[in-house]
Amino acid sequence: MVIQVNEVESEADCSKAAAEDVAVSNGTVAPVTSSSAMPAAKKRQRRTRIPDKPYKPLNLWSIMRNCIGKELTKIPMPVNFSEPLSMLQRLVEDYEYSEILDKAAMASDSCEQLAYVAAFTVSSYATTSNRTAKPFNPLLGETYELDRTDDLGWKCISEQVSHHPPVVAQHCESKNWICHQEFSMTSSFKGKYLQVKPLGMTHLTFLSSGNHYTWRKVTTNVNNIILGKLWVDHHGDMEIVNHKTGEKCVLQFIPSEPFSPSKQRKVTGAVMNAKGEVVWVLNGTWDNKMEASKVAEKRSQVKGKQVLETEAPVVVWQRRWPPLEAEKYYNFSEFACQLNELEEGVAPTDSRLRPDQRLMEEGLPVPQYEPIWFKKEMDTSMYPIDDSVYHLYKGKYWECKEKQNWSVCPDIF
Repeated sequence: MVIQVNEVESEADCSKAAAEDVAVSNGTVAPVTSSSAMPAAKKRQRRTRIPDKPYKPLNLWSIMRNCIGKELTKIPMPVNFSEPLSMLQRLVEDYEYSEILDKAAMASDSCEQLAYVAAFTVSSYATTSNRTAKPFNPLLGETYELDRTDDLGWKCISEQVSHHPPVVAQHCESKNWICHQEFSMTSSFKGKYLQVKPLGMTHLTFLSSGNHYTWRKVTTNVNNIILGKLWVDHHGDMEIVNHKTGEKCVLQFIPSEPFSPSKQRKVTGAVMNAKGEVVWVLNGTWDNKMEASKVAEKRSQVKGKQVLETEAPVVVWQRRWPPLEAEKYYNFSEFACQLNELEEGVAPTDSRLRPDQRLMEEGLPVPQYEPIWFKKEMDTSMYPIDDSVYHLYKGKYWECKEKQNWSVCPDIF
């Protein structure tokens, strides 16, 4: 179905906007509070940045040239290709703009609610526009909790439940909604770009209405692996379904054209009621903002194409841009900087307690493992096959076993 959208002014829309109990500040939608309201409880002071990352040049092509067509989750990467967050923590960044869900929970119309849910799904991609480093791979059984009940009104727990294939289970809850997902992915190197295809589904339920939504993430490409500056793009269709009402929203993440500024990072979509009629139209970019326009009653046909008259657009999501100096610390947003902040009382399996990740955040060298029984060297046997370097046995294992002296062994279990 091809849709042409025309915008119309509406007095009812203006009066409705004036009456809405929300305020917009720096692109953030937040409830208006009365001056007579009780003062909020004192919130925890959280950090706003992390130490600068050390400069360590990396020849990415030297690593990737032997990986063409291969599944990359099974290929080890050097630590300086990473950022000091685990995948468990990175997935919690989906909730950086959780205020959109709080706004959606207040919507009396389920199609309007769906428009806000769609904006929320797009917001989770914003931070990737200038983040090209990979997160640490979680260990099997690794967990991560984030309790932001005091300021953001939700708490989240994640666990690495499978290693091959890698799978993360996540559950996040607030007083208005519950969201859970099982996340996995496949990744492969295509020669010029790295492609990541997310697997699994996200479920969102609003407690007051019982509206239950599901969606799947779109495909991600990391471009310019061989030459030039790395840049990320997302493309594909996302279908968000309200299983209670039968309403759905289809979002199209349009592939970017690097040399066409007007065609970069665009997202378009439409919310349809149970009859398949378009009732809201969405437009924007996944790195900046999304707008939603309600369809007016007047509909027409022009040259066989359906034309929808819409009311003035409403900003349903606006990105909070990190400061310019964020380039010094992995382009983290303020929210991302707070994810690895140490907290008391977390599980001993929490990502914050990983020593390798902590060392990287503090700009200290991450110790490399030194094999106990093998040594990396040239094959100097009588008939070496080539000039490659191998891990060759250096002796002493059987002597240690005979004496039952395992003092040289690291504690790995």
